[in-house]
Amino acid sequence: MKTVAISILGTSLDRRGQGNKRWDKWRPTLSMCQHDDLLIDRLELLFSPDAQRLADQVTEDIRQISPETHVVHHHIHFDNPWDFETVYSGLLDFARSYSFRPSKERYLTHITTGTHVAQICLYLLTEAGYLPGKLLQTSPTKSNTSLLGEYQIIDLDLSKYDQIASRFKKEHQEGTNYLKGGIKTNNTKFNQMIEQLEQVSIRSQEPILITGPTGAGKSQLAQRVYDLRKLRGKLSGKLVTVNCATLRGENAMSALFGHKKGAYTGASSDRAGLLKEANEGLLFLDEIGELGVDEQAMLLKAIEEKRFMPFGSDKEVSSNFQLIAGSNRDLWQQTQKGLFREDLLARIDLWTYELPSLKDRLEDLEPNIDFELESFSNKSGYLVRFNTSARDIYLHFAISTEATWSANFRDLNASITRMGTLSDGGRITASVVHDEIKRLKQKWHRQSGSLTTHDKYRQCIESILGNGSCDAIDFHEQVLLANVIQTCQQVSSMAEAGRILFNVSRTAKASTNDSHRIKQILGKYQISFSDIKAHSE
Repeated sequence: MKTVAISILGTSLDRRGQGNKRWDKWRPTLSMCQHDDLLIDRLELLFSPDAQRLADQVTEDIRQISPETHVVHHHIHFDNPWDFETVYSGLLDFARSYSFRPSKERYLTHITTGTHVAQICLYLLTEAGYLPGKLLQTSPTKSNTSLLGEYQIIDLDLSKYDQIASRFKKEHQEGTNYLKGGIKTNNTKFNQMIEQLEQVSIRSQEPILITGPTGAGKSQLAQRVYDLRKLRGKLSGKLVTVNCATLRGENAMSALFGHKKGAYTGASSDRAGLLKEANEGLLFLDEIGELGVDEQAMLLKAIEEKRFMPFGSDKEVSSNFQLIAGSNRDLWQQTQKGLFREDLLARIDLWTYELPSLKDRLEDLEPNIDFELESFSNKSGYLVRFNTSARDIYLHFAISTEATWSANFRDLNASITRMGTLSDGGRITASVVHDEIKRLKQKWHRQSGSLTTHDKYRQCIESILGNGSCDAIDFHEQVLLANVIQTCQQVSSMAEAGRILFNVSRTAKASTNDSHRIKQILGKYQISFSDIKAHSE
């Protein structure tokens, strides 16, 4: 594989020395071809047309010291070699027009010659892949005793540098742990989501949409994203948080976009508004689906242009804010109903993360219990812990089908707060836990005036087998058994129940005995058809 170097002719460094004295000076383009352990097969030499004479001289000198090196001239004109945009554009045009053959040639981008601006542009083009390959950095020796100087080949794939890769990995882990509040979570899907969010938080300033049920932790996550961004120097302003469900009518316009004095009755002075307050910072709009359509239209303009019109004003103001939106609603369904603008959703849906409910993260329940205990201890000023038996009882209930955790982490926080407050000497006993479990059950059963699906299955079975009988039955078996019981309650015979429940599988049998199949399922739990009918009367 041939080695090809791409270099800019140095109109100062490559011109050093007159006549034969030029051989007494270190010249970067020449030195590149003087190292015995670095053979340049072809040198693509870039220079301004008015430097043709110097280019010819350097080419002839290279021919003398390295006849194996073929030098190819490329005219590239910079109106102002110190103007970044001009130099970058010129070099980018060269890169795009050049026919690279990475399968047959390896490429080195030489950075020493030319202005500092040119060297920066060569670096950026190499890093971005427009100039494929590695950097070739040449420099004179410190003592300047060797005309060869020194060279270093630099691979910009930083993952290949163990120390740098380790540093990046450590910073990524620290950021991820920060977003999780220091809690060692075990849910794979949640962990993968947070790991990507850490990268997005550092690398992107585009809107982030966080969805999930009430109490799943949207506000806390937005706070941590803000803290992480500020810690890494990505923003300098403050975090401004607003629950859009509290904004209605003129108050919504005024709160978000500000108003001028006299804009409406009661507007006795100018108001900057939350978007302006979040300038150079982060704006968290929780429950964004509750915003009115008019506010949504103005918000879209503010996101895209960073400009908006305060209520009652005829002059736009600007605010360079970053946005995180939160919602417990399905915003796509809202757009279908005409309640949420589709263009606004498309704009804020670039990075969307759905926080799972606590019920969907039961493997993370125990570390979150420890986190809540530590938080309560810090607030109360004394250490609070479970007795061993009390902890086992609480954990067993917490992961059971009886525990709905309908308010998610808010339920857990409230539960730990109550038990911590009622613990004597900082020890949560079994008695305290039993009282708390009773309180949670009553709370969840009251909510919405109806039982959850889990509770309905449990109630159906325990009406036949007695209270607590479901504790020894896996949930998937509870579903099966409850359906059998409910079907039997609605028919007059086991055969009829079998025809309903086995309507597909029975057609594949040469002979059917639907009653026997029902009897087998019920017999596993020592239930008879007559027991079911007796309880349904």
